[in-house]
Amino acid sequence: MPTVYIKTFGCQMNDYDSGKMRAQLAADGFTPAEEPEDADLVIVNTCSIREKPEQKLHSFLGTVLPQKKVRPVTVAIAGCVAQMAGKELYAKYPKVDLVFGPDAVHRVREMVAESKVRRVLDVDFFGEDTYPFPTDVDPRSDGVAGFVTIQKGCDNKCTFCIVPSTRGIEVSRPAGEVVDEVRALVDRGVTEVTLIGQNVNSYGLKATSAGNPQPTFAELLRSVHEVPGLEILRYTTSHPRDVGDDLVACYRDLPKLADHLHLPVQSGSNRVLRRMKRFYTREVYLDVVSRLRAARPSLVLTTDVISGFPGETDADFDETLTLLETVRFQGSFSFIFSPRPGTPALRLLEEVVPHGVASERLQRFQAIQRKIQVEEHKKLVGETLRVLVDGPSAHDEGVMCGRTSSFKTVNFPALDGVARGSWVNVVVGAAYANTLRGTLA
Repeated sequence: MPTVYIKTFGCQMNDYDSGKMRAQLAADGFTPAEEPEDADLVIVNTCSIREKPEQKLHSFLGTVLPQKKVRPVTVAIAGCVAQMAGKELYAKYPKVDLVFGPDAVHRVREMVAESKVRRVLDVDFFGEDTYPFPTDVDPRSDGVAGFVTIQKGCDNKCTFCIVPSTRGIEVSRPAGEVVDEVRALVDRGVTEVTLIGQNVNSYGLKATSAGNPQPTFAELLRSVHEVPGLEILRYTTSHPRDVGDDLVACYRDLPKLADHLHLPVQSGSNRVLRRMKRFYTREVYLDVVSRLRAARPSLVLTTDVISGFPGETDADFDETLTLLETVRFQGSFSFIFSPRPGTPALRLLEEVVPHGVASERLQRFQAIQRKIQVEEHKKLVGETLRVLVDGPSAHDEGVMCGRTSSFKTVNFPALDGVARGSWVNVVVGAAYANTLRGTLA
């Protein structure tokens, strides 16, 4: 039987797209290969959100393409870099058989077959009314947690972000398809589901205005919450300006909704937020946080932060640090600004922040972030936490790993009868910046 190896870089959306490709190719007999040198078809699913993942594409191709000299292997470039620079990649790598963007994922079987006759390039976008969401379930979806996409694309115009260029306009997936896929995952043993999209809070709003009624995001959460067997419901990514009272009420009413929310802020400075075109202020963000915590006092918040956005001053970054200390985020993805082709932020590069300055700011932010994480984790020592078991530790055979509803990683000694996917109570005995350690209650 033919085999396929998919190398995935980037976000949960790319992980999800890779799963959809595996599912569709399975219909043609493809089974997953563990290593690229064992595969008849190799797909690299790319990310363009920052420069480093894009560089990884070229490094990966440097190891795969030489194999074509000794055996028949089909090589494909998919994902956001393919969408952004498809024609250039098609010309640069004549030995690559397929180049296609995210909107073409549903055509992967057809394109693979076509590549046996001729090279394939497909970087076209589908329209709002014609975009097909693949419904096949990833054949590897037999674990504890799973992703379900609820929309594609993004209509926001954040000046640093390349997503609107690589994933197109925002389109909401029919609610019935979302609920059906959640049910299918739960039937496979998945107990934790994360709904994903570029801006999940705006789900359904555009479709409603276009005369194709869909529920709001809060209504969709309530529908998914009712799926029997589902234990934890998460979602990402969320835009602060679209957190309405109906979504806040979900944290009051829905016990399966996780005690964790990733709410990207990017900067604590109103001046920088305006330049980023985030369409909220520091004050609005803090009000959203206050309303969410009033509805769910146990809610743990994490965020995204960019250091060194063009024109950012020391005073601007100090406002980001004070926001961190005010909100007390318990985790963050923090990066130095990475200029991306075609983004409006390129027009601001005459005010570029020197790399050394941006790096020093980032280090200060991350040091405070680690300090807060340790302090918050130490508050949990002696507490008994309900933990969903992920499985054995990758670093210690005698240790099991799991996660709480608030997305805390908990390690504890492995014992017979504790299986992956089960729930256990763990008494926390030690706290670290990124993990907790304890013993079974």
